[in-house]
Parts: sequence; C-alpha cells; structure tokens
Amino acid sequence: MRFWIKKIKDAHLLKAVTIEDFSEKTRTQKVFHALEEACKKFDLSVPIWLDLNIDDFRRRAKTRFTQDSFIETIDFDYLELQVLEEDY
Repeated sequence: MRFWIKKIKDAHLLKAVTIEDFSEKTRTQKVFHALEEACKKFDLSVPIWLDLNIDDFRRRAKTRFTQDSFIETIDFDYLELQVLEEDY
C-alpha cells in the first residue's frame, strides 16, 4: 500500500510524505504504521482515531485529523491521511 500524508494550514500544503508498506501486515496495521512513520517525520505525536475519522476512512480511504485528535496544540489546520494505492 502507498499512503500520502499531508499537513495543511489555510488551504496550503505545509509538508507531505509518501509512505509505502508492501509487507504482509493487515490493512489496518499498514494504516497505523504509515501514520506513525509520517508523524515521526513531521515531529508530531500520533493522533487519536475518533469515530469521525474511522467512518470517513472506511468510506473514502481518506481522513483528516484536526486539533480534536491531538493531545498537544498543533500549528496547522489538519493532518490528512489518504490511501494512494491498495494491495491486491
């Protein structure tokens, strides 16, 4: 799988990273791993998955983590996680 994780503020892209994981892990494990790796690169804590994020991700393979998902204060509007390529 390939993921695109972006930090957005005022409709502008601040940072972006593409994470690939073609291991034998489950889809859920790959999603969590990609999010953790991106947060390390962005020097962020890993956001909490709220019901809104879970529902959004299930429907569109994409979700946005806003301030509500982070313990600390963030200096951007949201962190977006999107699946670019699925394993088949």
